[in-house]
Parts: sequence; structure tokens; C-alpha cells
Amino acid sequence: MNIRKLDHTEHPPMSLLLLADPSEKLVEEYLKRGQCYVAELDQRIVGTYVLLPTRPETVELVNLAVDEESQGKGIGKSLVHHAIQLAREIGYKTIEIGTGNSSVGQLALYQKCGFRITGVDRDFFLRHYEEEIYENGIQVVDMIRLSQDL
Repeated sequence: MNIRKLDHTEHPPMSLLLLADPSEKLVEEYLKRGQCYVAELDQRIVGTYVLLPTRPETVELVNLAVDEESQGKGIGKSLVHHAIQLAREIGYKTIEIGTGNSSVGQLALYQKCGFRITGVDRDFFLRHYEEEIYENGIQVVDMIRLSQDL
């Protein structure tokens, strides 16, 4: 598997990015302000993430997604580790990530990769999304915020 920065001449893998965030408007905003990276396997994009500078010395990992048929093979973990290493090399001091309150698999992955829960943005998904989102049979309401010192 190869992880690389998406070239400015390439179209972002929107179907993958929208797996992580169903708001096309928010995804397009992230893409304008951040850098998109893709994971390729056999000449096919199977995963993606965006690294988004948020504050001085802080970057956020957003829109982390792996296509459904490639999930469970360590690609997400590789993408998270790639983002952490890249952020460290660039000189950031903190990397943050957020996920829905019902995203139990993602919460486990992020903590296994060294992230710690720093807070809860209550009602985040109610404020920022017009349609209700459900995952694992639970309505996605709150954003669980995590971070890691680099």
C-alpha cells in the first residue's frame, strides 16, 4: 500500500470523503483549507484523510475513510499513523481528531493510536447537519474530541 498527497490536478475521492462526513459543503471547506492524502492498493484509492491546520502548532485529522470492501485490513490504522508522523515532521505540536458519539470502532482505533479524549462538543451533529445521522443503531448527536501531543 502506498500513501501519498493528492496532486492538485487530481479530483478528491469524494465518495470516500463523504463516508467520513456526509456534508459535501463541509468536506469541500476542509479540502480548500487542508491537504488531502490517499492510500492506494493495486492502483486503486482505498482510503483517504485530510490534514487541516486549525490553530498555531495544531492540526486536525479530518475525513478519515476507508472504502467498505477494504475495511478491517489495517488501512485506517496506517492512515492514522501516517497523519501523526507527517504532522510531527511538519512541526506541529498537537494533532486532534473528532468523531461521533456512536462511532465505537473509530473511538477504539484512535485510542489505540495514542489519542486521548479531551472533550465533548455537545449537539455538534444537531447544529451542523440538517438530516439525522445514525450509526450502530445510535443517533449521532455529540462530537467526541481527541488529541495527541506530538
